[in-house]
Amino acid sequence: MKIQDLYDEAARERIVEEPPKRVDAPIRTPFERDRARLVHAASSRRLAAKTQVVGPQSDDFVRNRLTHSLEVAQVARDLSRALGSQPDIAETAALAHDLGHPPFGHNGERVLAEVAEACGGFEGNAQTLRLLTRLEAKTVDASGTSVGLNLTRATLDACTKYPWPRTEVTPKFGVYADDLPVFAWMREGAVGSRQCLEAQVMDLADDVAYSVHDVEDGVVAGRVDLTSFDTAAVWEAVRDWYLPDATDDTLDATLADLRAVGSWPSAPYDGSRRSLAALKNLTSDLIGRFCGAVQHATFAAGPGPFVRYRADLVVPAETRLQIAVLKGIAAHYVMRTDDRVALMERQRELLAELVAALTDRGPDALDRPFADDWRAASDDSARLRVVVDQVASLTDASAVAWHERLCRGRLV
Repeated sequence: MKIQDLYDEAARERIVEEPPKRVDAPIRTPFERDRARLVHAASSRRLAAKTQVVGPQSDDFVRNRLTHSLEVAQVARDLSRALGSQPDIAETAALAHDLGHPPFGHNGERVLAEVAEACGGFEGNAQTLRLLTRLEAKTVDASGTSVGLNLTRATLDACTKYPWPRTEVTPKFGVYADDLPVFAWMREGAVGSRQCLEAQVMDLADDVAYSVHDVEDGVVAGRVDLTSFDTAAVWEAVRDWYLPDATDDTLDATLADLRAVGSWPSAPYDGSRRSLAALKNLTSDLIGRFCGAVQHATFAAGPGPFVRYRADLVVPAETRLQIAVLKGIAAHYVMRTDDRVALMERQRELLAELVAALTDRGPDALDRPFADDWRAASDDSARLRVVVDQVASLTDASAVAWHERLCRGRLV
């Protein structure tokens, strides 16, 4: 059976029906069209100026949200193809997975979650769904209302990392209350809060790229030495951020497994081309190791086909542990350093002050689409959501510039 035959009419459906393109245009599948829409979206371009781990202005080598998303997309596409699912869906989901992130990465996300409490909170993944179905204008319905990029149901579902609304016990969620109608349409055919297979591929690809490449950036920046580091401090970071129940013995054994990878460095990084090549070989080997283990375990668990809700991705426990150890290294040596903690505090102050200023100023201070949303809002809660949408759309640099213009505050 061909891949396209595994995705039925419901999987290919869009919120607004669209006729085929003119006959002289290249023939593309619905999922290839989805991918093209992500590549050309303004929100995708803005990712180039948004923080991944450290600010994009800090160094020419470090990754930003866009380069991270491109790397996640490559991993997701290769794994999806190996499993026999539609690679365009997984790649598009990977390209979209960070669209909802505000300025200053997860630090900015925490600020907006606090200031947006009165309108239902803020979550980067819920913001991604809002962008794809409302804020990123490409198609309008019969009433003239934006339906965002008007992606297919299968692609939109694959972009949803947390397919459930906010509750008191779910700090992570994938949809705001006023986006529930389109969420319900998207989830037709789903069972409960289960991720579709393609979303699971995207989620794993994000974890793999995040863990490996953040360590690579840390090594090149001179913050991480893979030949010698404080395991006690790193294990504390692993437990604080990722695996609270992991024991020292388990983490020690996991590190030993990682060090057994043939390309694990035996000498400190020195900045030479030889060192750079060795580091790239290590990242390539680790990605191959993780994805190969997942592919093998998934095939061993059942016959497939590995599409939508007909199968699940299987991630071995040892693979999750190895990813968590790499994340812990980056967390301790990059994200918990004193200079970064001080910078993050200034960033939080800036975003909170910017939200307050825009709330006071109203539509005159907003970009035209958000000013229109403000005027159409029915109450203060809805207007606060508009302000949060505006701030979340900004890049790191534009957030600083807006703050300087509206708040006369200090630059970050």
